Amino acid sequence: MTDPIETPDPTQPQVRELAEIPAVEVITRAAVMLMSAAAEKIGLSSEDPDDSPHRDLDEARRLITALAGLVTSSAEYLGLHAGPLRDGLKSLQLAFREASAAPDEPGHGPGEKYTGPVW
Repeated sequence: MTDPIETPDPTQPQVRELAEIPAVEVITRAAVMLMSAAAEKIGLSSEDPDDSPHRDLDEARRLITALAGLVTSSAEYLGLHAGPLRDGLKSLQLAFREASAAPDEPGHGPGEKYTGPVW
């Protein structure tokens, strides 16, 4: 007797064993989550970032710094993903500088201790 073939339930999320996910995918997903959260905290998801109810530059600074540390320390393992992640990080750093009422000196902005000055 043969076992019936189970078809996946489309309403249930597909679960992958963590051990099966390549490191580059885990790092990239973490970076994308940090980028998205930082963009929200800068207010970039709103039509007018200055009026965003989610704007919190202190939180954005922390997220961007964490992202910079992750991207910088893992760049050698990211292959073709490294360039776009660096570009996204730099865009967030510049958006943060633009959103700040009193921008940090070059080299002292969020994550710049890992990336160097951004302008």
